[in-house]
Amino acid sequence: MKPIKLNKVFSWSLVITATLLMSHTHKDDSQTCQKKKYNILFIASDDLNNDMECYGFSFVKTPNLNRLASRATRFDRAYNQYPLCNPSRVSLLTGYRPDKTGVYNLTQKFRDNLPGAVTLPQLFMNDGYYTARVGKIFHYGVPIEIGTNGSDDSLSWNKRINPKGRDKAEEDKVINLTPDNRLGAALSYLIAEGTDDEQTDGIAANEAIKLIEENKDRPFFLAVGFYRPHCPFIAPKKYFDLYPLDKIPLAKKNNADWNDKPEAAKLVKNLNFGLSDDQMKEVIRAYYASITFMDAQVGKLLDALERNKLTENTIIVFWSDHGFNLGQHGQWFKQSLFEHSARNPLIISVPGIGSGKKTDQVVELLDIYPTLAELCSLKPPSDLQGKSLVPLLKKPETNWNKAAYTQQTRILNDQMIMGRSVRTERWRYTEWNEGKHGVELYDYTTDPDEFFNLAKDPKYSAEIKNLSSLLKKNSSGHLFIRYKHRADSLIKQGVRGPI
Repeated sequence: MKPIKLNKVFSWSLVITATLLMSHTHKDDSQTCQKKKYNILFIASDDLNNDMECYGFSFVKTPNLNRLASRATRFDRAYNQYPLCNPSRVSLLTGYRPDKTGVYNLTQKFRDNLPGAVTLPQLFMNDGYYTARVGKIFHYGVPIEIGTNGSDDSLSWNKRINPKGRDKAEEDKVINLTPDNRLGAALSYLIAEGTDDEQTDGIAANEAIKLIEENKDRPFFLAVGFYRPHCPFIAPKKYFDLYPLDKIPLAKKNNADWNDKPEAAKLVKNLNFGLSDDQMKEVIRAYYASITFMDAQVGKLLDALERNKLTENTIIVFWSDHGFNLGQHGQWFKQSLFEHSARNPLIISVPGIGSGKKTDQVVELLDIYPTLAELCSLKPPSDLQGKSLVPLLKKPETNWNKAAYTQQTRILNDQMIMGRSVRTERWRYTEWNEGKHGVELYDYTTDPDEFFNLAKDPKYSAEIKNLSSLLKKNSSGHLFIRYKHRADSLIKQGVRGPI
């Protein structure tokens, strides 16, 4: 039987039809790809400063954050709005400054003042994302509230998981070098026995991985909040072994450091708590060991994304709620308006954008909310007080011209006062109680360690005038006035806790 010959017209019609079908199929695939939503992996580390290899401090090993930074944009001048867990986290997650949220301490609830606020994860939930929290994202006390919901916001999540590990069970073994302070505010540590997976953060990482695997086929906003390096500083022994005591660097000192600084700037009145150099090295070693332990848990999450082929469709944000003093100016912990406390890490990875780049532009934690909303084409509340970082993600050297504002309350002479600070590329300017309890000015081009307060030098009067004007323009303080009256009343009654 002879093969059937197709005429030329019919042959070409088949070719054209096939081409059109293929073109239509490719177009549909492209549209489907464009419509596919980004996942969000939102990773927090509690009380983490910038003393890390991924930020140029090679002494502290962070191989997994290095890996993340190599495909992300690293923000070298990112600042929190209030260097205390609850106010800072509320500010970031609502997109409002503390003077709008009315949250200035560890116990206040933002919904008391803003009942209708749409939080960052809530915005994604409203758009059909599966939102889940593992560990500490909104505030709860460490270590006392580990394993509970603490001050979490139930309206923000489809699912909440509160891990609780061996570190919580073995608090009686913790070494406390400041025994007058409770563990959550003490220079305390434990060289832990056992494995990573027995620790609260190890459990958190494993629970988060389960959620990634269970929800890999739908868009998710997964927030994972690690507790370390919040005190007490606890990590398995292998992480302590990375940091021999005799190699631990101490903060730089200047004997005249406090000659020109206001008393209000001090959180720790007894500088360094009177600890010896060897004791301070013990604390710093434990803090750094906790960072590297936390970094290992981040690595598990990155591996899970890769294993489940989600890396190319997942935005990763790594942040801390504030920095942490390790003896700078004789200060420890947070709650100060010095650089080591007001500055914090921020790394954002967006598939195809800003791989391995960094920027020195001044940004705020407030900026995260509008950034993620823009990246995911969501419509956030119109009154957010941050600024989208998308231009910097696309072009880190872009003209930015933005300042960062950080504030902190202080009790002086049985009175609650507010300190307010503005950070520009070159300067930090701070007023305590509108200048009535002191003013500070530091020039980071000549004095990166903030040893010399220039506020009383007439040579800088013009700069002070400009910065003071900038500070006042962004300081409403109306809710603080109401809070202050209540706080002063409690102080007079002898109540001095986390008011």
